[in-house]
Amino acid sequence: MPSRPRRTFMRDAEAIACSRRMNSLTLNRHTEILEILEIPQLMDTCVRNGYYEEALELTAYVRRLERKHSSIPVIQGIVEEVRQSAQLMLNQLIQQLRTNIPLPACLRVIGFLRRMDVLTEAELRVKFLQARDAWLRSIQASIPDHDPYLHITKTIEACRVHLFDIVTQYRAIFSDEEPLVPAEGAAPGEGAIFHGWVLQKVSEFLRTLQRDLDRGVGGRLDSLLGQCMYFGLSFSRVGVDFRGQLAPLFQRVAADAFGKAVEEAVENPAWDAAAPMVLLDFPPLACFLNGLLVAFNDLRLCCPIALAQDVTACLDSALAEVTKTILAFHRAEEAAFSGREQELFTQFCTAFLEDLLPYLNRCLQVLFPPAQIAQALGVPPTQLQRFSRLGRIDVAALREPLAFLLPPAPGEEEPSRDSAPDPEGERAAVPAEPPQSRSGEAALAAEAVASG
Repeated sequence: MPSRPRRTFMRDAEAIACSRRMNSLTLNRHTEILEILEIPQLMDTCVRNGYYEEALELTAYVRRLERKHSSIPVIQGIVEEVRQSAQLMLNQLIQQLRTNIPLPACLRVIGFLRRMDVLTEAELRVKFLQARDAWLRSIQASIPDHDPYLHITKTIEACRVHLFDIVTQYRAIFSDEEPLVPAEGAAPGEGAIFHGWVLQKVSEFLRTLQRDLDRGVGGRLDSLLGQCMYFGLSFSRVGVDFRGQLAPLFQRVAADAFGKAVEEAVENPAWDAAAPMVLLDFPPLACFLNGLLVAFNDLRLCCPIALAQDVTACLDSALAEVTKTILAFHRAEEAAFSGREQELFTQFCTAFLEDLLPYLNRCLQVLFPPAQIAQALGVPPTQLQRFSRLGRIDVAALREPLAFLLPPAPGEEEPSRDSAPDPEGERAAVPAEPPQSRSGEAALAAEAVASG
């Protein structure tokens, strides 16, 4: 039986032999082991230099190592370092989508992201749209905002070009076979992500358009409407035709601008437009009409047929205010009228009712042709008279309070002055005969009519 020292020597010898065999094996496998240990450094180099194909191959190899040798601490360290490099690669690829990237490069980037297998299909779509949206917002943020017209025209151009590119890229990368409207009871699919994003971008554009329209675009509303309609038409090719949303915005702005111009004509009439010759004897009427013509000319550039009722109602309100002013002046000055002044005032009222109002009705017919109104209502033109307030001033309602001031028609008795309405609470009147200081303005109006 061997002695105790001999057994100890044999165990030590076996351990040394085993260690020698391991060292020999390690030496023989030195190249392979070194390659494995250098994988994290190689992965980092590939990612930072844009060699994503090689980086994906290294990632796949490390995953296989992890499945086979997950218990080895060295392998665990390698796997963790490779994951960090893979996260850097993911950030770099998404960052590329935040730039002005063409479609082929988009396809390549999305291909790499899919092969990384870190995002689901829905998450990949969301990441793509978020990145492209960030790029589009950066372009919109760089547009100067001091001039509303310049800002909205540049915004229209940027959205029309770049948003269309994003839609094209998305449809080339992701296939949406599901219907636009899912069946009742069915959960919305991945296609709803894109449709919701497009709806959001259109809503943002409409809010920007409304904000700039409220800030004022001058007399270029027609040009802006044409650009917006072209924008909507171009998007109709990809199923995003939003032109129907534009009409209410421009209709409201046009109506507000017309109402403001009419109000200015009532409060402070302009003298820079043409007026009928018969009104030149009465500068207050000529001045008022010139202000209305300025409003008509501005409205003519962008005049939706849907504004016929609003414009007519606005004019009726303004003319009713003028009628109250005439009555208030007559009430205040009637006792001091001479025979000549009474005759001039009667002529003034006659010109207002017999010349000004019919002329305004002709202007309304030019802005809103009866044939177009009838077509919009779906009625024959011969039946349009049933809709008396569309595109036509209510002359009878305006004539009634001034009837006692008009000369009697042949064969009629002169109406009693006792029936004159009492314009209580009405504002200060406009004199029928202008003061001497306004003679230059009357001459200016006459010159405008002559040149017209």
